[in-house]
Amino acid sequence: MTRQTMPETTPEPPQGNAHLHEIDTQPGPPQKDRRFAATLARGLGVLRAFRATDDGLGNGEIAARTGLPKSTVSRLTFTLQSLGYLTHAHRHDLYRPGPALLAMGNLAHASIPFVEIAGPIMQRLADDTGTLALMLVRDARKMLIVRTWRPRGMSSLWLEAGHRVPFNGSSSGHAMLAATAPRLFSEIIAAVGDAAGLSRARAEAIRQDAAGQLMTTGYVLTDPTEYFAPSIHAVARPFQPRDLSEPVIFTCGALPQDLSVARMRTEVGPKLAHAVQELERLMGQGSSIVSQD
Repeated sequence: MTRQTMPETTPEPPQGNAHLHEIDTQPGPPQKDRRFAATLARGLGVLRAFRATDDGLGNGEIAARTGLPKSTVSRLTFTLQSLGYLTHAHRHDLYRPGPALLAMGNLAHASIPFVEIAGPIMQRLADDTGTLALMLVRDARKMLIVRTWRPRGMSSLWLEAGHRVPFNGSSSGHAMLAATAPRLFSEIIAAVGDAAGLSRARAEAIRQDAAGQLMTTGYVLTDPTEYFAPSIHAVARPFQPRDLSEPVIFTCGALPQDLSVARMRTEVGPKLAHAVQELERLMGQGSSIVSQD
């Protein structure tokens, strides 16, 4: 199949997909465990409100994204700035991630070696298939994109690190529901809730279907008629890092005209499965696809 080579650009998202930019910084249902530190959770929610494309945020924008009162946000941003997790150049300037976050990011990167090993594999996959390759993790009520690999010399989806997609109606979300242990599966249902259309019955049906796909094909492909955004086609596969308590999800996605269902089934899905299997071999671990029964 021949794909048209184009300048390496990132198209702007259509207006109908504005919800892809929504921030979900809340930890889910109210935490009743007395060990849960609500103030700490709110502070971390402020940090999670930032996206890679932000050129700084004011307290009002942070309040809008987190749902916290502006007065609370003001106290939290002052504290986070004092500790180096946020910074701003002038008294009325916008807040930006600070040097303490950079240090934590470097520490996390050094402590999670599979990310660096996955980079060349996923970039090769993106180039070979002409799709956007992504890595996603669970983040409160949604899946968070944490890394992207764009195909060189071709246009690709606008999605980038910091965007969130729902569990219900996305290949990555369905793959996560299939790959999680029973206790985490129940936690996800409780956090997301019926408001997002993820009742326990719906989640169980997704889990069963996606697990069956993983066992038979090695990847998860959500029916495009059920997808949360009609302008995206995607296929996904979980990877269980040895040092993490839950899986991460690798995904390949593109516009429907560039990534048909037939092509996902015959080309991109199998190549994604092979790429994750290569990562597993390099990490010296077995398959991440196991029965959750």
